[in-house]
Amino acid sequence: MSTDVMKERITETSPQVYARIGGVLYLIIIVIGFCSEFFVRDKLVVSGDVTATANNIAASESLWRISIAGELILLVCAVALTMILYVLLSPVNKNLALVAVFFNIVEFPIEAVSKLCLFAALFLSGNADYLKAFEPHQLHALVKISLKLHDYGFGIDLVFFGFACLVYGYLLFRSGYFPRTLGILMAIAGLSYLANSFTLILAPAYVGRIFLILVFALIGELSLCLWLMVKGVNVPKWSEKARLALG
Repeated sequence: MSTDVMKERITETSPQVYARIGGVLYLIIIVIGFCSEFFVRDKLVVSGDVTATANNIAASESLWRISIAGELILLVCAVALTMILYVLLSPVNKNLALVAVFFNIVEFPIEAVSKLCLFAALFLSGNADYLKAFEPHQLHALVKISLKLHDYGFGIDLVFFGFACLVYGYLLFRSGYFPRTLGILMAIAGLSYLANSFTLILAPAYVGRIFLILVFALIGELSLCLWLMVKGVNVPKWSEKARLALG
């Protein structure tokens, strides 16, 4: 394909379509993640009481499964959103936009595999015949371990997502067709995720004390989500950057 044809296609394709779709996908991701964490796991997992936790999971098997299914849909939306953000931000710096994509490529399978730990907690909370080989307190301890492994898997996942947010923040800041404030907020979101994850890994006793730092992450991501949905992209400036990127 010639450079002239590529330029023509870019001119004809409005990034607003990508921005609107990206905003909707981002909102779906935020809503599903929030509901799974605060309306399912926080309600069923009882801190300091593994027996009550196991009983709650067993009694709410359908809700637990729906939550897992929802988080897999979240990941599907995140894959599509990654492509959209690349389209929107690659005119700023194609190589850095690719770096963000690669961070997400590493992140997604880690998060997907961590959901197996939630299934393990569900299976161990049941009453299948093969579970009779274990004492109840042993099963409950395994449920606790499964949930902790999920938390750590998610923490590892957020390390890569945190770095992706830093790259997105830089690209948004330098774009000229998004407000610089969005770039700053996304960079803060990335730093918040990194602080939370490395605290979990290096000093887990302090995780509860800095948990509220994730509020800054939510503010950054929600701000980008709403901007994409409501305002979108400054199309003339995006088109100019895209033409310059093509040479």
